[in-house]
Amino acid sequence: MSQARCHLRAALFLAAVSPRGATTGVTAWRGLSAWPAPQEPGMEYQDAVRTLNTLQTNAGYLEQVKRQRGDPQTQLEAMKLYLARSGLQVEDLDQLNIIHVTGTKGKGSTCAFTERILRSYGLKTGFFSSPHLVQVRERIRINGQPVSPELFTKHFWRLYHRLEETKDSSSCVSMPAYFRFLTLMAFHIFLQEKVDLAVVEVGIGGAYDCTNIIRKPVVCGVSSLGIDHTSLLGDTVEEIAWQKGGIFKCGVPAFTVLQPDGPLAVLQDRAQHISCPLYLCPPLEALEEGGPPLTLGLEGEHQRSNAALALQLARCWLQQKGHQGLGELKVSRPSVLRQMPLAPVFQPTSHMRHGLRDTEWLGRTQVLQRGPLTWYLDGAHTRQQRAGLRALVPPGGPEVRILLFNATGDRDPAALLKLLQPCQFDYAVFCPNLTDVSSAGSADQQNFMVTLDQVLLRCLAHQQHWSRLAEEQASPDPWSPASPEPGEPTSLLLASRPPCTHSTSSLVFSCISHALQWISQGRDPVFQPPSPPQGLLAHPVAGSGAGVLREAAAIHVLVTGSLHLVGGVLKLLEPALSQ
Repeated sequence: MSQARCHLRAALFLAAVSPRGATTGVTAWRGLSAWPAPQEPGMEYQDAVRTLNTLQTNAGYLEQVKRQRGDPQTQLEAMKLYLARSGLQVEDLDQLNIIHVTGTKGKGSTCAFTERILRSYGLKTGFFSSPHLVQVRERIRINGQPVSPELFTKHFWRLYHRLEETKDSSSCVSMPAYFRFLTLMAFHIFLQEKVDLAVVEVGIGGAYDCTNIIRKPVVCGVSSLGIDHTSLLGDTVEEIAWQKGGIFKCGVPAFTVLQPDGPLAVLQDRAQHISCPLYLCPPLEALEEGGPPLTLGLEGEHQRSNAALALQLARCWLQQKGHQGLGELKVSRPSVLRQMPLAPVFQPTSHMRHGLRDTEWLGRTQVLQRGPLTWYLDGAHTRQQRAGLRALVPPGGPEVRILLFNATGDRDPAALLKLLQPCQFDYAVFCPNLTDVSSAGSADQQNFMVTLDQVLLRCLAHQQHWSRLAEEQASPDPWSPASPEPGEPTSLLLASRPPCTHSTSSLVFSCISHALQWISQGRDPVFQPPSPPQGLLAHPVAGSGAGVLREAAAIHVLVTGSLHLVGGVLKLLEPALSQ
């Protein structure tokens, strides 16, 4: 590790590994500073974003969260103080008619489905989510569209100056951290814009998340649960379920999808303890029975669970607010599954059907067809989600198949990469979530919580994991037959197979732009950067691979592992998103 760090301290442009896994040369590249030069605040959008980025906190804040994770009240009290300093009280948030959603997998997609369904009824919607893909204003939406740069800038400076004016000189923290600030800003925008409702996605967890300052949501939802953010939420899915159930409120209906028995029991206990009515969503098939199949705007079998939850959340909200057109009930008497009351089984209305069909959520099972290149984009970051991605990439053929991967946080990259091995990629490409090596790029995608050394070392570690997995696949233990991963859908499992003879070359690039330049070889009609930097093809693997890519009839690229990586790729492939 010290030798690798020494290389990185000096420079890193490209590292390559041959199909046999032997590490070879490193070409020089000058590092970039992770911190921006101080600037005077202006009134332009990018000035606002740069100032917002100064609120990005380092590991110190995360360590504080870890220490306080057993005392969520400390987190909420701090958020209440920030809210009061901003000019609002907790009671003011009751006007927003909030739908509050948490979960490990699919909470963002569930929110997107829910918002679009209710917008189909002619309601004015607010939507707060994270993270953003290209521009930070994507996190705050009105009627499905990111707030304008002008509206974002106006509210940012108004809130920033208000918090500056009300800071306590005796306190060492005058400003909320990045996500807390955006949460406050979203509340202010939604109130001023007089939305009919706001769909609010929990950031991380539930019990201690700053969005849990919401005291009277109209309805709550919990999407599929799994292992993620263990350093903050706990090491078991039961501990994580306890955190997620922290958003439940007394008397407020809540819905969840089918979960393993352990976490489902925890959610039940959480709900019963505070007299929260918790319902289990029936599968989407039950709602489709007797009518035409539902068409979803988001691809993937796992989205059916998210859509089922969204339908219940939307219908419950409409019912609570006295709206008509809720869909004809198919079951007249309450039913119970796993000792939980089952949510209503009803015929989705035309508004609901149109909402599900028209839902858009960039970067999630998204496909871009560009000449000979097909880009498959999905920010799935859990083992169960990643298993579903195998269906995105078509079966083997004469085309070149490439994996572009990065993972952040405390996720286990080896476990995630293992699920992608059966795709038999010709090249595995790893790079950090840096759009370009220049720090002069968009402020929306700057991240000051990690250093350049850290992200590059992590990419090298991913490359090493991939090489080890390839070696294990080429020489399997004859006494260890293939066995299912816990919780992985059996339809995606591979049968026992002979040793794999397919080899994968792996590459590490210093930024997303360089990775895309190598992958596309100028053949993407939209992504046409200047001539590649000197040394991009210096290594034999990169050079020979470039020839293969230039001659390939078709190139299939799966981009996955991190929503931030997907966002950086989208920024380059879809320049209009940056406008």
